[in-house]
Amino acid sequence: MTAKAKAELTGVSETALLTLYSRANEARRPDGLIDDPVALRLVESIDYDFSKFGGTRQDMAIRANTFDRQTREYLSRHPRATVVALAEGLQTSFWRLNAAIPEADFRWLTVDLPPVVDLRRRLLPESARMELLAQSALDYSWMDRVDPDDGVFITAEGLLMYLQPEESLGLITECAKRFPGGAMMFDLAPGWFTGLANRGWLKTSRRYTVPKMPFAMTPTEAAALAEIDGVRTVREIPLTTGRTSLMKLMVALTRTHRALDPLRGFTLQLDFG
Repeated sequence: MTAKAKAELTGVSETALLTLYSRANEARRPDGLIDDPVALRLVESIDYDFSKFGGTRQDMAIRANTFDRQTREYLSRHPRATVVALAEGLQTSFWRLNAAIPEADFRWLTVDLPPVVDLRRRLLPESARMELLAQSALDYSWMDRVDPDDGVFITAEGLLMYLQPEESLGLITECAKRFPGGAMMFDLAPGWFTGLANRGWLKTSRRYTVPKMPFAMTPTEAAALAEIDGVRTVREIPLTTGRTSLMKLMVALTRTHRALDPLRGFTLQLDFG
């Protein structure tokens, strides 16, 4: 029996294990929201007490499906584009997309901190179309590794809320400047949610406290990102559907009731001109 790899991730990097666990639990269900065989194999190959996170969360699968859908849409128009996954953690998006659009010839660049990249190198399959960089997304030297000629789609799934406001806005500004014709997609939590995290009151279980989240915006505030040089459009991206009636209702309400804007998280795609 092959020995499992010990995962010694802390702080924000540890959330990579939380999202992997949630996604794998969804994929394991007969009525699961996501088909993710690589995540199922990955979670079984890691030596870590995943039970500390508490129960299953379908919102992680919904988020992954939403990012997959938008990435597929971009790749349908730019099949040889480079997808840059900033702070990718233990996401398995490359293999889901590769299975969904086998005719595409996209390239993939993972950017994350060394402990996470080390786990990915040891446990995930290799591909000639993938490159891993062990560095912070705020070290902009990763941009020099991207050929923008065939298109660039940048994902920051579950990243920007953990950065300082000036860091998040600086990253967006630099991406818009460097990659005209590209796009960037990210999600943000609502202010009340980040407020709980910043006070240490946001827990998924009695054993796990979510890290602080310094950055939050409302959808109205996010519309002002169109004023950044190089940003052509700011689009709010609707989430894919949930499994339960309650989750479906919550998604529908956030799409249609503007009065709920300060209370809800949202996902944006910025198209660069």
